[in-house]
Amino acid sequence: MANPHDHRPGDPHSLHPPGLEEQSLARVAAVPLVELVDVSNGYGTTPALTRVSLKIWPGQFMAIVGPNGGGKTTLLRTVLGMVSATSGKVLLRGQELKRPSLERIGYVPQLETIDWNFPITVEEVIGMGFFAKSRWFGGIGENEKRKLREIMERLNLAGLGHRHIRELSGGQQQAAFIGRALLGDPELILLDEPASGLDIRSRDDVIHFLHEINHQGVAIVLTAHDLNWVAAHLPWAVCLNRRLIAEGPPNEVFTAKVLQDVYSGEMVVLHQDGMVMIGERPHAPHN
Repeated sequence: MANPHDHRPGDPHSLHPPGLEEQSLARVAAVPLVELVDVSNGYGTTPALTRVSLKIWPGQFMAIVGPNGGGKTTLLRTVLGMVSATSGKVLLRGQELKRPSLERIGYVPQLETIDWNFPITVEEVIGMGFFAKSRWFGGIGENEKRKLREIMERLNLAGLGHRHIRELSGGQQQAAFIGRALLGDPELILLDEPASGLDIRSRDDVIHFLHEINHQGVAIVLTAHDLNWVAAHLPWAVCLNRRLIAEGPPNEVFTAKVLQDVYSGEMVVLHQDGMVMIGERPHAPHN
């Protein structure tokens, strides 16, 4: 199986140019930030993950891809301690996962799960990130307010703080929830389908935010459906369909054989100018 320590990305036009990934991973200690060891779980009698082993290193930037129902969201929820392993174990910095140890992990849910009618402003959404450290009733001081303003400027949300969250574009909404995760000073941010439902411009804005955050040392793990988007922008991909099928640089693991195993359908994989492009092979029409 591929090892992120051995990867040397070479596309000079990539948002993740040569050197940045290596510098981040070179600082990694011997112990992964998060490790799933032979983890299986499910919902009632329906299996979700089957004997999944995966390491997430400090500073890593990873996409998890696979079909609907393939366990992508469950894997994130397992790391967060929201879904328990029925067998195997989840380690955080080499120790058994415990709820208080999750303070340094941020989570950005799918936008479609948000109640957009709830009366809350952009500033209030982002400010909720402070309450991950149990300061809900203590309010926020001047230092927190300054940090909130800095986060909003960093995510191009300055001047929008008093708007209702539903008044923003999809990309701005995603940025607000990323900002909420950032206020907890996370070592790792998990994002569930951050590009889903966004137009091309908004998707580009989100991936640029995430690369900037990652280059400052925060590990990023996101789930995604668009394989071409992952191949163009992310240095590491995990192919999952209840079990872990492959992981590594997208241009190495996105092969016709691997994608057949992941999606149970025939894919066309093209390589050109250091890029990989994936499409579904059309079915022959019935007579």
